[in-house]
Amino acid sequence: MHIERSDTENPQQVGPEPLTPEQVIEVARGRAGVRLTDLAEQGIGSTREHIDALAVAEQPTYGVSTGFGALAVRHIPSDRRVALQHSFVRSHAAGAGAAVEPEVVRALMLLRLQTVATGHTGVRPETAHTLASLLNSGIVPVVHEYGSLGCSGDLAPLAAVALALTGEGEVIDPAGQYRPAAEALAEAGIEPVVLAEKEGLALTNGTDGMLGMLVLALHDLSALLDVADLTAAMSVEALLGTDRAFAADLQALRPHPGQAHSAARMEALLADSAIVASHRGPDCNRVQDAYSLRCAPQVHGSARDTVAHAGTVAERELAAAIDNPVVLGDGRVESNGNFHGAPLAHALDFLVIPLTDVASMAERRTDRMLDVARSHGLPAFLAADPGVDSGHMIAHYTQAGVVTELKRLAAPASVDSIPTSAMQEDHVSMGWSAARKLRRAVDGLTTVLAVELLTAARALDLRAPLQPAPATAAVRDLLRQRVDGPGPDRHMAPEIAATEELIRSGAVGEVLRRFDGTTDGRSS
Repeated sequence: MHIERSDTENPQQVGPEPLTPEQVIEVARGRAGVRLTDLAEQGIGSTREHIDALAVAEQPTYGVSTGFGALAVRHIPSDRRVALQHSFVRSHAAGAGAAVEPEVVRALMLLRLQTVATGHTGVRPETAHTLASLLNSGIVPVVHEYGSLGCSGDLAPLAAVALALTGEGEVIDPAGQYRPAAEALAEAGIEPVVLAEKEGLALTNGTDGMLGMLVLALHDLSALLDVADLTAAMSVEALLGTDRAFAADLQALRPHPGQAHSAARMEALLADSAIVASHRGPDCNRVQDAYSLRCAPQVHGSARDTVAHAGTVAERELAAAIDNPVVLGDGRVESNGNFHGAPLAHALDFLVIPLTDVASMAERRTDRMLDVARSHGLPAFLAADPGVDSGHMIAHYTQAGVVTELKRLAAPASVDSIPTSAMQEDHVSMGWSAARKLRRAVDGLTTVLAVELLTAARALDLRAPLQPAPATAAVRDLLRQRVDGPGPDRHMAPEIAATEELIRSGAVGEVLRRFDGTTDGRSS
């Protein structure tokens, strides 16, 4: 694994204003650097003055001079409060399992920095600067797969980041090597933080991991649904289906915006297809296509509308300041429940359901292209010599296996609360688990669409001399730069992987954008 040092030439400005999803993507994936705005500096400094005053007050304040969670009833003497913060971070950095992806860690670091920049957490300016420097250095703290219940926020993942700020724990350096945090920080010229009152809690009590993964997944799904419209159009064409069901006047009878968008997309992709035109006349005896062809806009459109809903949730969360206790503008420090991940968990769970349905429909179309009883003249399994060759038979098995896995992932995590912290935290969101499921599901949908694309492209080739539409032909030609056309059996796994990479890289979206201005071409 090689991790680039962040690009600090054009840093993303982080202040009290909400970040955009595009900024999160730029920092998480594009390795953009960050810079705190002047307004953020002022707000952070002003809020810290309130915390410093509370730190010397006789009356205890949660998170400043008390223990945490079920231990909040204990008042901590002033000479033990630095130890309290470090003990908090060390004990909460209790994750287990594999390290999560660097892009997820960078997203949650950015989102925690943005919450600090709102001036509602009480973190000191020097600590905020160290977090920004860590992002800019390209150093990624090791955050483990398990440890967050999504309430109070993503405690263990964020604690792993806070621990790295203090020079403890493990990180991945810009060269991709796992190293002790102290060594990597010293090499980067970053002075470890000595945590002051409230800082341990403020750096860990947020929903930033859940939100980061939601923003990344929404970006990916927007691109994948464009690809799903394409693969569905190619399958309609390959199976001698009709484009008449996608007409705007028919779609207007059921005015869901996502459905109209997908139908218009599929109609545009099939424009000027000689294959479709070949069976459009009065001699065609098929009056309607199977549901997996005819109803693709309805299923894809519903998925688009779900993405739009989840996008609204993400925008609201990007405008939030999640901490507990929170510092208000008048200096009051108040406990609250905003750290509960339910709004994110529900959206994350919801997304997996239509994603799985889109994949399930794609698998049904793939199966039709391989079955001589339903493929309208295509050879069995699209094999060069059926019997000697198996064609795409087992590629479909792989696709079917992924779809089955997606169905299991579609079971919601957010209904599976489990009480912790001596029943103080007696209802948790499981939003981190929902986000991890969604990331696996996005990968699964990519594989499913890759198999459909691979199969539909071969089927279109087998319809020669009839020519496909210019749009679908262009995508087929792009694929042929990586994967050969019909012929005797060959190793299929590399072809599936190459097709997945074409989708993930955004190359397929780039071709689509030439034929349809509504395609965003974003990489997944």
